Amino acid sequence: MYATERQQRILAEARTAGRVEVAALAESLEVTPETIRRDLTALEQRGSLRRVHGGAIPVERLESEPTLAARSATRMDVKRRIAARAVEEIPAGGTVLLDAGSTTQALVDLLPIDIDLTVITNSLPAASALAGRPGISLYVLGGRVRGVTGAAVGEWTASALAGMVVDVAIMGTNGLSASRGLTTPDQAEAEAKRAMIAAARRVVVTTDSSKAGDDHLHRFASLEDVDLVITDDDLADDVADELRAAGPEVVTA
Repeated sequence: MYATERQQRILAEARTAGRVEVAALAESLEVTPETIRRDLTALEQRGSLRRVHGGAIPVERLESEPTLAARSATRMDVKRRIAARAVEEIPAGGTVLLDAGSTTQALVDLLPIDIDLTVITNSLPAASALAGRPGISLYVLGGRVRGVTGAAVGEWTASALAGMVVDVAIMGTNGLSASRGLTTPDQAEAEAKRAMIAAARRVVVTTDSSKAGDDHLHRFASLEDVDLVITDDDLADDVADELRAAGPEVVTA
């Protein structure tokens, strides 16, 4: 078993059981405790687990939904690679919906300075970064602003999106699985994401591999609704195959 596959097994068990123990994992996976400790350290560095004495606990048990600032400080080298690949999916002269999130914010920073583009977004940080760019026609969706994500959500947001047809939506997600699709902790944010996907001819999901196998309370799309998932090469091959079988193309950056 490769390290990436083993770590995803560990993460899945932690989320199912609520915690994992080094000794039990070493026995069940037939590796040394030192190997398990290295795996737990790697998962902690990715923001998926929190180390405790003798094992680890999934971060969902310890924290509420992380803020945009906290997420922006995690795995940013990976997120920039994903964002750079996502830029290739944006048609010059076209229309794009930008979801709120740390990876989509990284994409904003990577847009060519001379790009000709119409951008619609519910992200206040993205709108602030794009305001004044000469080639960009910027539309900001209204609604109640969630402080934790900087996203406008609610009825105003969804009703504005109901009247739109755009070329591509660049979406983020808190959870991604073949069985449950795309999920997020907040009901209002799920509603806004659902409306974005409905407005787009093509849906591109940008997410790092730590979200794979994670399911949150509110589902906003099935994988059949998604055209392309862009993630990183830590995603195990069998997980990528499961995602592809559910509908979208999956590429790594």
